[in-house]
Amino acid sequence: MDLARRQFALLFAPQFDKIVDLILKPRPPALDQTIPALREALRIGTDRAVDLSAVANGFFLNQAIKILLPPPIQKFEKGLRVVGLGKKLDEFILSMNRAAERASPAARGIFKDAILAITFDDARQILTGGDTAATDYFKSKTSSKLATAFQPEIEAAMSETGVVRKYNQFEKNLNALRFGRGEEIDLVAYVLAKTMDGIFYLVGQEERKIRTDPAARTTELLRTVFGGLKRNP
Repeated sequence: MDLARRQFALLFAPQFDKIVDLILKPRPPALDQTIPALREALRIGTDRAVDLSAVANGFFLNQAIKILLPPPIQKFEKGLRVVGLGKKLDEFILSMNRAAERASPAARGIFKDAILAITFDDARQILTGGDTAATDYFKSKTSSKLATAFQPEIEAAMSETGVVRKYNQFEKNLNALRFGRGEEIDLVAYVLAKTMDGIFYLVGQEERKIRTDPAARTTELLRTVFGGLKRNP
């Protein structure tokens, strides 16, 4: 029996201190709640961003996220308007924004899956960051995967609103102004990037509210975690 006890001690003693440490020294509650709180903040931010953007004029009348002409066209905008194509340009701009508005609801589910991937190490780094730290980090880590998932939604919305057809209505005039066919414009990639930028911007604004405005902390978890943060001066 004594031999068995000695063997047991030799086998498990090295781990005993670690086990006791885990039992007696658990992580502080606030840290245990960090990941759920950040996920909740991003989920709420995404829901509100979709609510704001997925309506008529959600993009078009919001100057912070409105999709403008692609840069290769912008430098010829004045000339196109001078030759009487202002209305067609305006219709093209409106069609891109309408596509973004129609595709935005899909962001809710697509972003939800990515939000669940946030790790504890990620959370520790961004909890005490700037007012949009979680959104910025989330964007930097997930944009590529989100774009892949979001692209079919954008393509379908662009088809419905006639983005390419409206572009074709003034493309010949555009090529004449730039003395031949200029650089190819990937309209899908452009509208996709601008739609995601707009949604991320709105998510960031909602995160800012949660961090700075107690009234925006609509759940007990948000009040517990963000209410206890010390803000940088």
